[in-house]
Amino acid sequence: MNRPENISTTLSCSLASEVVRTFGKVRLRVLGTSMVPSVLPGDLISVQRAGLSGISCGEIVLYSREGRLFAHRVVGRAGSREDPRLITRGDRLSHNDPPVSCSELLGRVTSIQCGDGRGHRQVRPAVRLNTREQMIVRVLRTSDRATYLYLRLAGHWRSFFSGRADCQS
Repeated sequence: MNRPENISTTLSCSLASEVVRTFGKVRLRVLGTSMVPSVLPGDLISVQRAGLSGISCGEIVLYSREGRLFAHRVVGRAGSREDPRLITRGDRLSHNDPPVSCSELLGRVTSIQCGDGRGHRQVRPAVRLNTREQMIVRVLRTSDRATYLYLRLAGHWRSFFSGRADCQS
């Protein structure tokens, strides 16, 4: 049986998907941690509708699958000319997502508005992680506890983490 919060989440995701498909863009608040340190929980992402052929490796895309939305980075391509697919992965994750089809793709993330007291500046998503962020990701991939500690520290000592300096006041 579906719990009320699952139904609410599914409806919210369906609505956001319909908005971007109909009007071409949507803004959403990020809840998950799969894209840390590039996108943090509480950040607001702007998504512009885009076709699969217009997406390049390194871009962050939004796609819908099984009633959920995912904003992950494109790491490759798969499929055939008749059925092209994108390979995506959250920056903090060590495994790729199942290939994303044309019907699942909603668009590309065009900007990130940093939230949670980090200046509320709007930035363009980086196509690749810098060296400092790559080192952070290696640590964050080791455990959820490391991610939790990173997020706590980033909230308290944001000036210490120069990898997110573009989102500081």
